[in-house]
Amino acid sequence: MSESATPKSDIKDPAKNVSTPKREPKDLSVAPKRDSKDLTLPTKRDSKDAIKSRHDIFIQEIESMDDFWGSTFRAVYDKGEQDQFARQLDERIREHDRTIERMCSSHYQGFIDSIRELLQVRTEASKLKNEVVGVHDELVTQSRQLLSQGDALARARRRQANTEQGVAALMACLPVLEMYSKLRRQMAEQRFYPALKTLEQLEVLYLPRVADHRFAQAICESIPKMRDNIRAAAMSDVKDFLEEVRCESPRVGEAAMRHAAEQFFVERPPPARLQKRHTLAFLGVTAISPIALYGEDGDGEASDEEGAAQDLVNFSAVYRCLHIFTALGARDAFEEYYRKQRQKQCSLALQAPSGGLAQDSLVAVQDYLHGVAGFFVIEDHVLNTATGLVTRVSLDQLWDEALSELTGALQTHAACCTDPNLLLTFKRLIMVFSHTLRNYGFNVKPLHGLLLEVRDHYSEVLMQRWVGVFREIFDQDNYHPIEVDSPQEYEQITRVFPYTDAELARQPFPKTFPFSLMVPKVFSQVKEFIHSCLRFAEDLDLSQGERDDLLRQSTNVLLTRTLSGCLATLIRIPGLGLLQLIQITINTIHLEQASVYLEDVITKITGYNPKQDGGVQSTLLGRVMFKDIRAETEQQIYRQLQAKIDEFLELAAYDWLLPEPSGTASPFLVDLISFLEATFGAFTNLPAHVAQTACMSACQHVARQLRQMLLGEEARQLSTGALQQLNLDVIQCEQFAASEPVAGFEEGALLMCFADLRQLLDLVLEWDWATYFAEYGTPTSRYGRVTPATAVKVVERLRDADKRNMFSVLKRAERDKKKLQDTVLKQLRQLVAQVGSS
Repeated sequence: MSESATPKSDIKDPAKNVSTPKREPKDLSVAPKRDSKDLTLPTKRDSKDAIKSRHDIFIQEIESMDDFWGSTFRAVYDKGEQDQFARQLDERIREHDRTIERMCSSHYQGFIDSIRELLQVRTEASKLKNEVVGVHDELVTQSRQLLSQGDALARARRRQANTEQGVAALMACLPVLEMYSKLRRQMAEQRFYPALKTLEQLEVLYLPRVADHRFAQAICESIPKMRDNIRAAAMSDVKDFLEEVRCESPRVGEAAMRHAAEQFFVERPPPARLQKRHTLAFLGVTAISPIALYGEDGDGEASDEEGAAQDLVNFSAVYRCLHIFTALGARDAFEEYYRKQRQKQCSLALQAPSGGLAQDSLVAVQDYLHGVAGFFVIEDHVLNTATGLVTRVSLDQLWDEALSELTGALQTHAACCTDPNLLLTFKRLIMVFSHTLRNYGFNVKPLHGLLLEVRDHYSEVLMQRWVGVFREIFDQDNYHPIEVDSPQEYEQITRVFPYTDAELARQPFPKTFPFSLMVPKVFSQVKEFIHSCLRFAEDLDLSQGERDDLLRQSTNVLLTRTLSGCLATLIRIPGLGLLQLIQITINTIHLEQASVYLEDVITKITGYNPKQDGGVQSTLLGRVMFKDIRAETEQQIYRQLQAKIDEFLELAAYDWLLPEPSGTASPFLVDLISFLEATFGAFTNLPAHVAQTACMSACQHVARQLRQMLLGEEARQLSTGALQQLNLDVIQCEQFAASEPVAGFEEGALLMCFADLRQLLDLVLEWDWATYFAEYGTPTSRYGRVTPATAVKVVERLRDADKRNMFSVLKRAERDKKKLQDTVLKQLRQLVAQVGSS
């Protein structure tokens, strides 16, 4: 077939099969893509070349984009150049068509040659197909023969394989049956852990080999039941073990605490200054050493060698059960069960014994601590030997919870105790318990805090006892200076109380100390209290500085609260006399001076030197306390002295209308002066300022009371004779003041107490009103202490007394006197009015 005869249906126009080549976008630097906003509207001035260049740019943008030409067309329409752009676009299309036609013409001949070669291949393919059909028929015939022979061979080999499989199955079953027989034997012998291992081997290694046999299935079905039996038996062993350790915990704790006590005794031998049983001879306070709590001999020899405390318990059951439950895959359940049961047992062990801390219940407290200590000793052993059954975190948490409850129970017991002996023994028990648990790695710091609280309670108990001691001393004291008749008695006092006086030492016997027997007794009892506090702090883990600070704090509390309270109660006793108050004041002076020796006693006991150790040492507050008590005692002395003066003044019976004085001082005033002279003579050993203050206050009080009598309501009418009698009494008081009953006053200081009364009496008795009115208000006035109001009151009462005599108006002198009184009263009232207006 010629080329011209090729039908149009088989040979298509090559030009139509050629796709239009896609133009590559031109460089934007040559023809950058512009947005419609970048193109300005055409103007009439735009030239054709400019329009053509712009349209070329639009066409390039259309050619470079395949899908979105909206912005380009919008820019064309915005400029109103759509017709021109369409013509230019048609021109560009025609140019592309010409390019396509040229390409099709150049490839047309090659396409025709390819079609011709394809027609030749069709003929060759038909020949090849016929040959393949012939080969296929021959292969089918040969294959049928081969399949027939293969089926016969397969049947023979299947028979051989079945025989071999039967033999192999029998060989595989024999080990399974042997292992199962071994398992039954171990179960019967209660060897559960080996049985569990055999069961595991049977299940993992042997039964999978015979899994298709029915007997294997029966064995598999019995395996869970066997595991349950093993688990139940192991759980029974665990319960037996838990019951055993619950019963044995007190014995374990006792053994552990005994070993700790032995170690404590070796590490902390009692000081040479303290015996094993410390005894206060005065109070009968006895402390039992840690070894004595556990039956040690008095010479401190250790008890016979014993094994470890945990050896009292057989832990094999718990180890065996742990391995069994681990093999069963139930280790977590076993651990949870064990810990939960032990927590319950811990709660039971922490149930505090009933009753307070008495002698009988102290044994119960000891058993209580044995049970708690035994519980945690066992748990610590399980922690170290049974890996993972008890963790350090869980054990520490359980210990913290138990310690909180234990501390509360012990606090309750200790708070009810008022016996120092039991508190000391209780403290030793806690120390041995703390030492035991610390040896096993438990945190026992809260127990040290408990010991500090018990120490505070112990101090309170001691202070309550010392309240009775001090009160007994005060009740038995006669409040008279100590008088000794021999050197032995003198040495006995100075040995108990550090007092040195060279002048007293030179005096012959009998000698008299300035203080009463109360002073050496109080001083010795304060020292005894310090030693008692030391007995509690002796075995605590305290440094020398801490022990020194502890003793100083306790002593300060004793001095500032106990002794101070007893002294304050003593000086407020209503029946206490003035001489007794004076002796108490003297006693406090010597106790204050001896406070420094108490500090030396504490320093000697503790051996603490802050200068060498670089620490700070607190100071005893005894000096301050004794100063406060002495100040209060001095006030009591002043009040007692004034009260005694008031008793004498109550005996005064002035006749304010007395016509003539008696010529001597009143008897009550003479007795008062004698009493004051004797009293101030007893002030010899008091500080000078105390005696001076007492003397000054006594004189001021006497002057104030005499003036009050003169100006009081009882003396509504006064006679000159009564004033002259009062003047004699004031002269007697002035003579006493001038005699300096207490040394150390400036000259005339005591006389100033009676100056107000003296000026008033001189003014009225001498009738020196001219001088009074002339010098009134001047600094050098002779009667500067007499106020016009006081003068008015006295003059009025004199005038009222004169009115009682009805015949006085008949005498010229009396009439002149009355006029003079009226004139004086008028002038005095004018002065009173001036003072009030100013």
